[in-house]
Amino acid sequence: MELSRTIAQDLLSIRAVFFRPDEPFTWASGIKSPVYCDNRLTLTAPAVRTHVEEGLAAVIRENYPDAEVLMGTSTAGIAHAAITAHLMGLPMGYVRSGAKDHGRQNQIEGRLEPGQKVVVVEDLISTGGSVIEVVNVLREAGAEVLGIASIFTYGMKKGLERLAEANVKNVSLTNFDVIARVAAEENYIAPADVDRLIAFRNNPSDESWIGGK
Repeated sequence: MELSRTIAQDLLSIRAVFFRPDEPFTWASGIKSPVYCDNRLTLTAPAVRTHVEEGLAAVIRENYPDAEVLMGTSTAGIAHAAITAHLMGLPMGYVRSGAKDHGRQNQIEGRLEPGQKVVVVEDLISTGGSVIEVVNVLREAGAEVLGIASIFTYGMKKGLERLAEANVKNVSLTNFDVIARVAAEENYIAPADVDRLIAFRNNPSDESWIGGK
């Protein structure tokens, strides 16, 4: 829990996670959201970046001690996979969103041998669709995917169900509920807004939280 609070504080401090419950953002899907998340900002904040990469290394050692290769998701997970793999002394590669249309037409970049034990490094999990596609590509290539290590997860029902259906474990450094509580404690949002944020997390398509107090 201490790590999840530290990462929550870090993400809030650099506005990698930014709450705006009274003026919601609109996602590409059209869903109104009280939160904006851009974990790429951690890369330009060295102290936060250190906490994130050391945190990822720690959770991988604890939860996936047999990991042989780290594979980043394209593009947001690539840098985190590279730095974490460097800290751990492990090989690293990444999975493209689609195969290249030239050269060797790779979708997996970096050497991956059939049977190798892989951990996928992702920056953010919402509905889980994109990271599960990466897991499937690696499995089709013969890898044994031990699971996912991510910086932040919303903990949305759809995402949890998809991960369960794909039989893939995810361990995140922090999550939506922790960040919402820390945001209220540190006056980024009003304490009364926490319930509104959790209502959004529980059912993003229900906009009744908007304008509520």
